[in-house]
Order: sequence, then structure tokens, then C-alpha cells
Amino acid sequence: MHKVHNPTTIAPPVAPSYSNGIEVAANARWLHVSGQVGAAPDGTIAQGIAAQAEQCWKNITGVLKSAGMDLGDVVKVTTFLTSKDYIGPAREVRARYQVGDYRPASTLLIVAGLASPDFLIEIEAVAAKA
Repeated sequence: MHKVHNPTTIAPPVAPSYSNGIEVAANARWLHVSGQVGAAPDGTIAQGIAAQAEQCWKNITGVLKSAGMDLGDVVKVTTFLTSKDYIGPAREVRARYQVGDYRPASTLLIVAGLASPDFLIEIEAVAAKA
């Protein structure tokens, strides 16, 4: 497991879904997961923010599995949303994909748009395994 850093000398995370810093052991194997959107393997796009967030996490889990990793190996998550109204639903879905009390480092951005106007969310991840 990676070492979490939430020092008392800085503000604590503003949401329970992340940590301020994650330390990875030396000689770890790294995996960068490209931004995943709400598209299923057959190319259909899930409808609504919760369904798209769910598909994003399924896609991320699939990439991790192909590398012999799992969600406990994720050290950084970046989430892009096209509306601040999607923050709550995106966090609810993400919470179902968290491993125990472990919280990776995270950044959340509200953006004007993604690669397709049908996409409401995109999530990228970085994982490391010793």
C-alpha cells in the first residue's frame, strides 16, 4: 500500500474522496490510464452523469486489470466535469469504487467541454505497484 500524506500544517482535503499526497515505494511499476469517458465497449455512450461516471470507473478498472493492478494501486485521479452540478453524482459513484479507507491524490476540474458534446465526465488515473 502507498503512504498517505495529509499533514496538519496544510488544509485537509475538502472532500473525503482523496488525500493531499501519496508516496510510492522505490522501483514501483507505473501505469498511466488515459482519460476514460462514459463509452461502453460497444461504443454506446451512457446517458446521464451517474451512468457515465459508472462507465468511466468500469473502464479504468478494466485497464488496471489488464496491467495486473487494481483500484488499490491508483495514486492519482483527475476528473473533468462539464458542469459543477455533476460534482455530487460523480463523487457518489467514485465512492463505490474506493478501496477501504485508502484515498488517492485527486484533482477535480470543471471544463467547458470534452472531446464530444455527449461526454459529461472524463476521468484519468495514475497507478503504481511495487
